[in-house]
Amino acid sequence: MRLLAGVLLTALAAGCAADTAGAARAAERFTAALAAGQAEVACGLLARKTAEKLPGPGQSCAAALRELRLRAGGPVTEVSVWGDEAQVRLEDDTLFLRHFGDGWRVVAAGCVPVRDLPYECEVES
Repeated sequence: MRLLAGVLLTALAAGCAADTAGAARAAERFTAALAAGQAEVACGLLARKTAEKLPGPGQSCAAALRELRLRAGGPVTEVSVWGDEAQVRLEDDTLFLRHFGDGWRVVAAGCVPVRDLPYECEVES
């Protein structure tokens, strides 16, 4: 019985392994698109609610991203994943992502820590 319980726990742990690589790749694609001036591509990597909230009246998501002039981010320095939520720290930025059926999507970008408070982000849902 103990062996079966050990096998089940091992299988569950393997099935629940954090997808840090997928979150990191999504963050890198987002910041690379911004660095390359491909705001339309970057908008396609945002979560739907984030992309919808970003533009001002009569403005597209891409135009809003261009106007914000987000930092390029730099290389990934740390990734933390909790279930379907992730925080990806880059050299010059912090992004928050959520895993949807089609993969990791950016839900917040341009984030800086605020002492004793949550992050303050330029782009968020």
